[in-house]
Amino acid sequence: MLQKCEGIVIRTTDYGETNKVVTLYTREWGKIGVMARGAKKPNSRLSAISQLFTHGYFLLQKGTGLGSVQQGEMITSFRSIAEDIFLTAYASYIVELTDKCTEDKKPNPFHFELLYQTLNYMNEGYDPDILMNIYEMKMLNVLGLYPILNKCSVCGSTDGHFSFSIREGGLICHRCLGQDPYHLKLSPAAVKLIRLFYYFDLSRLGNISVKEETKAELKKIISTYYEEYSGLHLKTKKFINSMNQFRNLL
Repeated sequence: MLQKCEGIVIRTTDYGETNKVVTLYTREWGKIGVMARGAKKPNSRLSAISQLFTHGYFLLQKGTGLGSVQQGEMITSFRSIAEDIFLTAYASYIVELTDKCTEDKKPNPFHFELLYQTLNYMNEGYDPDILMNIYEMKMLNVLGLYPILNKCSVCGSTDGHFSFSIREGGLICHRCLGQDPYHLKLSPAAVKLIRLFYYFDLSRLGNISVKEETKAELKKIISTYYEEYSGLHLKTKKFINSMNQFRNLL
């Protein structure tokens, strides 16, 4: 039975000399794996549509096991990402995080839209560090993690100067800092942004300009929280961290 879906390629694995197993995140069915037969051949009609990050319509032969791609029509190639080694690294992390956090065949149109919008904004030249941080914050609920960001995680107060407590799982006000001697300092700007990234609708993103020191605060908080609670250790994130160390030398 042939069925059509809209999807984004989030992983590809070579299978034999000429085939690929393609993992799609689809609007209709969530994450699915399909066989793209002959996709590794240069003249294959499936070659372009089975590339990582490709956004398109896919005509699939679905069965009880692994389905197969019969044909595809590209909607967005995200060319700017493909042509920039740094953007490719960020986008690779976004799709790997999606792959690791989501279960097979669990439809989530909201999540599909989030993935598409993130890659699209990245392709259009928005700050990849900020987009990565927003996506990471949005993925926490998918992982079953719910940081406390609208009040103090100890006393429940909504006013005061806030830091971040990994141990308490959220913001901690200045009155409760003694509860966690290892709290991480946050500037008011970083507190505002981390809340914004977690709660707001990405489709409303405007031109967002963040100081480097604020970006460093956000990166430290989010990375430390992920390390403590997510159980994920992704190669693509390690590559971004090592890449940023020599980025300014190029």
